[in-house]
Amino acid sequence: MLSELSQRKIPLLMQMILTAVLIQKSVTIERFPELYFFFLGGIGSTFIAFALIFVKIKASIHMIAMSALSFFVIGLSMHNELNIIYTIASLFLITGIVASSRLVMKAHTIEELIIGYAAGMLPQVLLWILWL
Repeated sequence: MLSELSQRKIPLLMQMILTAVLIQKSVTIERFPELYFFFLGGIGSTFIAFALIFVKIKASIHMIAMSALSFFVIGLSMHNELNIIYTIASLFLITGIVASSRLVMKAHTIEELIIGYAAGMLPQVLLWILWL
């Protein structure tokens, strides 16, 4: 619960750096290609949230995480040709619960939730081109 938008800069920057180190040293494309692209998408989502700070737009980081995970699992399902529809449905249900809780807590507006959802979804979907 950071009260000011500018207080998000350092944590988001640290997130990008630590995730970059993780995919460079541990989760390499040769060893874990699916996780590599998931974390690469995570860096993309974090960069979007970071860039939006400079135009005074607050994206919900909770929604970024939930939508990134949901669309990664969808991509994983397609990649491995698995029918995990109940898992995917559960993730969308949990995403709705998270969004509702953020609204009830008055931590975000609907627009911030939508922006966060899109910021988490877009990098994952765009990276499907490379690994599906």
